[in-house]
Amino acid sequence: MTGREASERYNIPLSVLREYESWDFVKTGREGSGSGQYDDTDLEYLSLLMTLHDIGFKKPETEAYMKLLLLGRAAGTEQRLTMLEQRRQELLKEIHFREHQLARLDYLRYSIRSSKHA
Repeated sequence: MTGREASERYNIPLSVLREYESWDFVKTGREGSGSGQYDDTDLEYLSLLMTLHDIGFKKPETEAYMKLLLLGRAAGTEQRLTMLEQRRQELLKEIHFREHQLARLDYLRYSIRSSKHA
């Protein structure tokens, strides 16, 4: 699958694909023409990269995670799990904060509706 096809199928901008390629995590075999082919492993890495992006990893975190992955499945497993656990804790804090905001918003709505009927 070409970069353009991967971009369209997985809704990944070509600029993002090129950036991932520049990190050397995706080996497309591109030559001067820029029309390399993505194999199944490349697509798996692209999927993982997009997942890391979607869960809020920033570029340095993504690069660190992928470098650990490329060391070998066992070599960076604990470090990758630690990174994921840290992000999970951050997301839980955000969720709890949003739940608190929602409760306050609902209270204000309730207050307004209650005062209309008083």
